[in-house]
Amino acid sequence: MAKQLQITLKRSLIGRPEPQRKTVAALGLRKLHQTVTQADNAAIRGMVSQVQHLIEVKEVEA
Repeated sequence: MAKQLQITLKRSLIGRPEPQRKTVAALGLRKLHQTVTQADNAAIRGMVSQVQHLIEVKEVEA
């Protein structure tokens, strides 16, 4: 089974630099406390590492 990442936006984007806002949007997050599921791959892991201070990540089985 493929692993997936459950990503939740925990901190506000107000006052954050534009690249961080765009990264969060690319992950599919729009609202505070919204949760999305993304494939566990290098591209998503890279985006997660860029905004790790704003989100919470859990590994789940697909």
